[in-house]
Amino acid sequence: MIRLRVALAQINPTVGDLDGNVAKIGAAYDQAEAAGCDIVAFPELAITGYPPEDLVLKPGFVADNLAALDRVAKRTGRCVAVVGYVAIDRDLYNAAAVCVGGAVVGTYRKRLLPNYAVFDEARYFKPGDASDPYELYVIGGVKVGISICEDVWSATGPLAEQAAGGAELNININGSPYDAGKVSVRERMLATRAADASCALVYVNQVCGQDELVFDGGSMVFDAEGTLIARAALFVEELLITDVEIEPVYRKRLLDPRGHATDEPMRLVQVSDAPVPHKKPIVGPIVPLPDLDAELYEAIVLGTGDYVRKNGFTDVVIGLSGGIDSTLVACIAVDALGADHVHGVSMPSRYSSDHSKSDAEDLAKQLGIDYRTISIEPAFAAFLEMTSKSFEGKPADLTVIDLTAENLQSRIRGTTLMALSNKFGWMVLTTGNKSEMAVGYFTLYGDSVGGYAVIKDVLKTRVYDLCRYYNQRAGREIISENVISKPPSAELRPDQRDDQSLPPYEVLDPILRLYVEEDRTAAEIIQLGHDEATVRRVARLVDLNEYKRRQCPPGVRVSPKAFGKDRRLPITNGYRG
Repeated sequence: MIRLRVALAQINPTVGDLDGNVAKIGAAYDQAEAAGCDIVAFPELAITGYPPEDLVLKPGFVADNLAALDRVAKRTGRCVAVVGYVAIDRDLYNAAAVCVGGAVVGTYRKRLLPNYAVFDEARYFKPGDASDPYELYVIGGVKVGISICEDVWSATGPLAEQAAGGAELNININGSPYDAGKVSVRERMLATRAADASCALVYVNQVCGQDELVFDGGSMVFDAEGTLIARAALFVEELLITDVEIEPVYRKRLLDPRGHATDEPMRLVQVSDAPVPHKKPIVGPIVPLPDLDAELYEAIVLGTGDYVRKNGFTDVVIGLSGGIDSTLVACIAVDALGADHVHGVSMPSRYSSDHSKSDAEDLAKQLGIDYRTISIEPAFAAFLEMTSKSFEGKPADLTVIDLTAENLQSRIRGTTLMALSNKFGWMVLTTGNKSEMAVGYFTLYGDSVGGYAVIKDVLKTRVYDLCRYYNQRAGREIISENVISKPPSAELRPDQRDDQSLPPYEVLDPILRLYVEEDRTAAEIIQLGHDEATVRRVARLVDLNEYKRRQCPPGVRVSPKAFGKDRRLPITNGYRG
């Protein structure tokens, strides 16, 4: 039996920040080397950050990425570093460099390029193939194969092929984005791959927010039986170090009909003869997984904080209406950035209820954030007066309200928030949820105005769940029960409630899950037992409002299919299935 000490560098890179990423890689490498590690693995495209998108179409960027890799390789000593970068050889490749002793001693090119959901890798990269044969790296006497992200999802892919060629350990580097429920699915898949291949498996993932995507980390190590032996935490940077015992597995491969030898030649690259001897083995931790509410909440916090900071902002401003959506966004912002960097603004009109104003003020006190009140009534009255002649024959006096005046109030609030953003350099966080985004229950250039849409991928019923989770986690009622229990309302006309314009959210959200996230047609949803008139109406609203969603800011993706990079339907669309 051989014991290798491996480090999983679960870092938070920034796309395009080559110098910053090299510094993070270097710091983690030094820690791994000091701990006597034989191998340290870094995430997919760690040099460039993932996904670099059209940056890789810039020849200068690709050249700078190669120079950055050279800097990383030159600082390596005995510990082998596996580092993701963009390789070039007539075409571009999503690649992993094997670095040791101050040099790059091998390169692996990703073979399975995802081109679905949020992935567009076939747009940028050519896959590795049999013309670029596998190499196994003999590290401490162990035959080590390399793979990249999607490669491990295929049961007959590179991991199985390398194991059939003699690999005893596989290093799988990743940029695997989060969505609710994926963590447990991913773990089951990896355990199965390791067991089926009789090959120990090291899975390292980046942990960061990148525009709409969140990468959750959760790096893991499995032995050749598929048993989880170490797991890093979700949503935090970490260097996970553990010793992996490599048992002889040739007998199982000989007896298992799935363990046939591969026809593809595999060159052995000798790196080191023996692992570093250690008197006391390191047993890596298996960090417990959070429940689904905690997981979802932390994903949104990470995505929001990284988006704000990586785009050069320190502070955010939020329109606090006293409603549940803006309440949750304020709580997330405080956890992402700190209370000193969050500014809440109440912008009452003649239709704002007393409890909404008091609920907003109470929340600000509970969170310890800056809070101010700016009444929009003077501007609202002025706009109504200004447009009164043009609107003759339509409701326009100061006692009558219509949709035009409702949207006018929302747009005045959006203008006010953007004025504060311009004056103080604060990013505006919008507060609309996925249910509202789906059916267009928001005002274009009004409450949709801002830099980042924090809960745009969270259905309304889940907003309530997250608010209850927040109080439970705090051990006290920070979000008042009045905010959670009162009927939701935009308060743009007297006694307005959301359910006057929309089906109840308990009815709406299941239909949206089926129509938006599962791509079911209206006819299929009706067949599942949902009311036909309601389904037809909801589907029509979703389709009609595609043009509005295209003009909204990006936001954290936490579902299997979000509006934005994920769900790409035409604005001009005559299909009524």
